[in-house]
Amino acid sequence: MSQESDPAPVNPLPPVVAALFIVILAVEAAFSLGAQGLLGGPGAVGWRAAAIESYAMNGAILGWMAETGRWPLEHLMRLVTYQFVHGSFTHALFAGVMLLALGKMVGEVFGALATLSVFVVPGIAGAAVFGLALPEPGWLVGAFPGVYGLIGAFTYLLWVRLGAMGENQARAFMLIGVLMGIQLIFGALFGGRPDWVADVAGFATGFVMSVFVSPGGWTRLRARLRHD
Repeated sequence: MSQESDPAPVNPLPPVVAALFIVILAVEAAFSLGAQGLLGGPGAVGWRAAAIESYAMNGAILGWMAETGRWPLEHLMRLVTYQFVHGSFTHALFAGVMLLALGKMVGEVFGALATLSVFVVPGIAGAAVFGLALPEPGWLVGAFPGVYGLIGAFTYLLWVRLGAMGENQARAFMLIGVLMGIQLIFGALFGGRPDWVADVAGFATGFVMSVFVSPGGWTRLRARLRHD
């Protein structure tokens, strides 16, 4: 007689989300241990600063590429790699926790490739807007633009669900409204950098992308356009 295994009390984390988190965790662990002298010797104290110079996105670099029409790989890759370099352990911790939470909710509906795309592409879009739209943007580091892309995808899923239930779809945007409000308050009280520009661009990109990469998204859009 065969016995059915008990269902897991918690749904497993989508592998693509776990992989992204592990990369962020591994990079930050190297920086933190190196800064404390527990890894890499005396030179490891400067690993974070060196990584920012080599892998983070800088508005001046992006502006130079746009003006000259030259797009060397060593600088193009910054549009992706900056998301895995954080300014501090706390910065990486908050980004990682939000990645796990939003990535799990989105990944349970989207496939692996779609989930990865609504993290990476919004991150690229956020860096591009940050670098080109601001006069002196400086350095951009951290996974938050990509995480906001996942927030955009989650908002789209909630927007669709509320529409199917006949409820007010504007409620889907409560999360992004609260997060932006918190950022503005902290910026006003403690001062802040204009990273929120990249976050908003990441959110908008993730939301729009979800129309096309979510299960049945393109079919749903065509049906709505034909109905209109």
